[in-house]
Parts: sequence; structure tokens; C-alpha cells
Amino acid sequence: MRRSVQIQGIAILVLLMFVLGVWYAALREDRSGWLTVSFLNIGQGDAIFIDAPSGRQVLIDGGPPGGGLLRRLGEVMPFWDHSIDVIIPTHPDADHVAGLIDVLERYRVSYIIQSSVQGSTPTWDALEDAIAADAKRGTKVITALRGQVIDLGKGAYLEILSPDRSVPQVETNDGCVVARLVYGATSFMLSCDAPQDIENYLVKLDGAMLKSDVLKAGHHGSRTSSSPLFVGFVSPQWAVYSRGCDNTYGFPHPETVATFARLGIPTLDTCEEGTITFISDGKTVAKR
Repeated sequence: MRRSVQIQGIAILVLLMFVLGVWYAALREDRSGWLTVSFLNIGQGDAIFIDAPSGRQVLIDGGPPGGGLLRRLGEVMPFWDHSIDVIIPTHPDADHVAGLIDVLERYRVSYIIQSSVQGSTPTWDALEDAIAADAKRGTKVITALRGQVIDLGKGAYLEILSPDRSVPQVETNDGCVVARLVYGATSFMLSCDAPQDIENYLVKLDGAMLKSDVLKAGHHGSRTSSSPLFVGFVSPQWAVYSRGCDNTYGFPHPETVATFARLGIPTLDTCEEGTITFISDGKTVAKR
């Protein structure tokens, strides 16, 4: 009798935990009209996690080897969630894609959108193998090209600005995927490692349409990116440096720091602040 009561008690407790889990999941999945964009603290590299109002998720880049991407994803995703709708490796450099190899092994991915630019490192070869394996399991692999629009639902979308052609043999930074995330009247310019000549080319193509609330400073704050012309047309409320504190390149370079200071644009730094998260209701953007 006593054992029966104990079994019933355990069963009730398990059922209660299940019900609470279902309600927690439902509440967590209800974004209540909010777009969340997190520049993850993965050291010297880039990794950007987008959680759209519809619940669709995008991961742009995955940071360097040993950057702790899986741990950072665990901080911005619920523990039971093992799927990501879209992954975008912007270009083959290891500080952008190395962490994606583990992600592709552990998460179900619906779409991979990548530049046609080719890499020549063991890290890139390993990622290409992982992408090929995912493709066999049903993941759709798409070559990024200017004009593509990725619908994230409920008014949020990601538009590809560059490259505007097939670029298999160009320098990897020249061929990286530049994207602009839009939700209502708000937007984020995600400029990968695009150099100044690509930035200025986009100014010629898009002009005032580049205006965005948040700019990820190109190439981790290198002097080769963030041209005054491009930054002026984007005219962000904030710029974000995604970089490691101990990087050997001296990022952010003084020239880039001076550009943002001269234009009166506040900067945030994953080295100093860790993961940096913004939220948007489609009307305004705020730092969380």
C-alpha cells in the first residue's frame, strides 16, 4: 500500500513537471512581437544569433576554434531546442566558421546559405564535409546572392546585399555575405569582414537604403572596413565590435575608433561586455 502511494506520488510529480515544461515552452516560444539579436561573446571572431518574432532562428557565423559557441547558444536558446532554421557562414575564414562544425553535428538545420567564395584551409574543408552530410539528411544548401530575401515571419526578414555575383576565386573577405536584418521600422547592418571597397560599392548601389539602427563594425574593427562613407550612410545608433580581448591584430584599429567618434556613434565591444543583445518591437531598438 505504502509503495503504491509512493508510485502514485512519483507519477503525479512527473506529470506536473511535464505540464510545467509544456507551459514554459509555450511561454518561451511566444516572443510577443519582439526581435532579439545577440552578438555572441566567442572571442576573436563573429557569431550572431537572431531570434525572430515568429520563433524562427538564424545563426550568422560561428566564431573561432575553441570559442565556446555551443555554450553561448545555450545561453540564448532554451535547453530543449536543438534546431536552427537558418545558418549563414559568411565566408571561409576560421574565425567565422570553425564553431559551426559542432553546431551542424548537434542541431537540426533547415537551410544553410553561404557565399560561393572558396576557402583552402582544413577548417573550411571540415565545414564543407559537415554541410554535405547535412544536405544528405535534407538540409537545403543555397548560394547567397544579392537580392535574396529570407522571410523570418511576422514582418521580419533578412536581405542579402553582397555578393552580387558568383565569386569563387576572390579574396575571402571580398566575397563575404553582407546582410541587412529588417523588422518593421528597425534594422541591423551585418557587414561580415567586407572591406571598404565593397562597403563603398554598396553605397553606390543602395545609398540611403543602408540606414540601420545597429551596425556590426566590419572585420572586428579593422581599418580595412568601416569606411567613413559607408558608416555615414548606415548612420547607426550603435556600432558593435565583435572581437577577442587578446587579439594580435590590434582590433579595433585607431582609425576605426576615430571614425565612429567623429560621427558621434557609440560603440559596444564583446571583449568588454560579453554577449551584446538588442531587442526590437519593430518601432525602436533597445540594448538589453
